[in-house]
Amino acid sequence: MLTDMIIKKLKAEPGKRTEYWDIGEKSVQGLGIRIGKKKVFFIKYVFEGRARRKTIGEYPGLSLAEARAEAQKDLVSIQQGVDPGEVKQQQKAEYANEPTVAGLIGELWDKKLSKLKSGKATKRLLEKDLIIPWGKKKISSIKTRDIVLLLDQVGERAPVTRNRLHTAISGMFSFAVSRGVIDISPCANIHRAEEQTRDRVLNDDEVILLWRALDLENKKAFDAYPLTKLALKLILLTGQRPGEVAGMELSELTERPDGIWWEIPAKRMKGKNAMGHDVPLNPMAFEVIEQAMFYSGKSKFVFRSTFKKDTPLSVRAISRAVVRHLPEMKLEKFTPHDLRRTCRTGLATLKVSDVVAEKILSHRLQGVLGVYNRATYEPERRAALVLWENHIKGLIDPDSVSGNQGITDLNSYRTIND
Repeated sequence: MLTDMIIKKLKAEPGKRTEYWDIGEKSVQGLGIRIGKKKVFFIKYVFEGRARRKTIGEYPGLSLAEARAEAQKDLVSIQQGVDPGEVKQQQKAEYANEPTVAGLIGELWDKKLSKLKSGKATKRLLEKDLIIPWGKKKISSIKTRDIVLLLDQVGERAPVTRNRLHTAISGMFSFAVSRGVIDISPCANIHRAEEQTRDRVLNDDEVILLWRALDLENKKAFDAYPLTKLALKLILLTGQRPGEVAGMELSELTERPDGIWWEIPAKRMKGKNAMGHDVPLNPMAFEVIEQAMFYSGKSKFVFRSTFKKDTPLSVRAISRAVVRHLPEMKLEKFTPHDLRRTCRTGLATLKVSDVVAEKILSHRLQGVLGVYNRATYEPERRAALVLWENHIKGLIDPDSVSGNQGITDLNSYRTIND
């Protein structure tokens, strides 16, 4: 009988492959090991009157005990009328036809992601974190443990991204199940990590420091690309999402009887069922846009990228610039999105109605209001943003603004017929 000590001592004769049997002599069927350049376990058996062989695995990667257990399973299968060698060949063929992770991401893009508004972002997220470690691996080779360790690694540098990646990977493996690539998703029992709700709001003193840093002439506190500074100003003034500001196109600006409006198309808004959103542009906001147009030249984008031709400034570039220059600005850490929250908080402080403030930010009204209230509040939204601009003016230059008055009565901005 074979033992580990015996197998370790076995050596092949030069130019030959020698076989040894676990029962001590050549048999009709049973476990053996072939000694050549490598030591390989195999099983010899008879199926439907024909002598056959099946390779089990290589020693010492596969131990003697594991080889015996595998051989025993195969012998039971033979008694049940199943040829283990043929099963292995089928598995090899299926594996050869099974897509790699990189291949599945491509298939997922063609069949699903390319048709979704968020598809490009999901594809980019998957490629960024999966291609290097898993790209060439077959889908079925990725186990739950592999996913958990990858998510832990991502979570250490970016907790929020960890959950976004978790969602993307879960979607990818669910797609693999629906396409018949695998039977069960390895993501089934992986839970999302808890996220801390961001509540960073810049106070008035910080708004003053930020605004001074965003002055195009001020290169000491924030020596950044001018369009980056202007984009941050517009986020603060209008409360719109950084991605919507960065992607602004000239064609989205229009003049109406009551002033200039920025008409953001539905395709650039957040959410599957997003609708277009109109933003009133008051003097300070429009001045920022005019400055941006000067730097962007003939580009169709108001905030043109400095690196790629005919593309807009990216939110990532804006965020990196903020992080890089925080010490010079003498501000605690904040993100471009925090300026949107600062605007919303500022509107509340100025006693702007929650309904009007939520409409400015293009948030869906909750409960009954969201179902029945279809008013656009255009005059109220413009007036509210005038208050916000005046507030910022007052912080920067107190003598430039006489005083602010909160909006407490929505009807005060309407013509009421008797």
